[in-house]
Amino acid sequence: MIEPTRTPEGCAHPWGDAPTPYEELGGDGAVRALVDDFYDYMDAESPVVRAMHPDDLGESRDKLYEFLSGWLGGPPIYHEKRGHPRLRARHMPFAIDQRAVDEWLRCMGLAMDKRGVAGALRAFMDAKLDHLANFMRNR
Repeated sequence: MIEPTRTPEGCAHPWGDAPTPYEELGGDGAVRALVDDFYDYMDAESPVVRAMHPDDLGESRDKLYEFLSGWLGGPPIYHEKRGHPRLRARHMPFAIDQRAVDEWLRCMGLAMDKRGVAGALRAFMDAKLDHLANFMRNR
């Protein structure tokens, strides 16, 4: 699970009042919808990031959903099914430059916009996802 950084005034946690970001987002269905929206935006609007994925995005959608579920404090589905994510190592074969990072973050931002992710949760997720995406950069 991602660790808290700073708690905004009036919130119980940096992401809001729910015990975890996963719950604040809305749980399983909300994480799945966010992932589906992300991949829909990526497929339509991000040729650089889309080129790093297989034609069929089904498995990619499942893996991101599984990862985000645990990363946000929900069920550790990815870890239970696939072991440690080793994100940087798994992404090393792809040329991930600043443009790819920016496109990935833009698509995730659009997905969060569509899902109405706002306030403390949005600020928290923006910061954590920015850090995560930039950690994947290898060019």
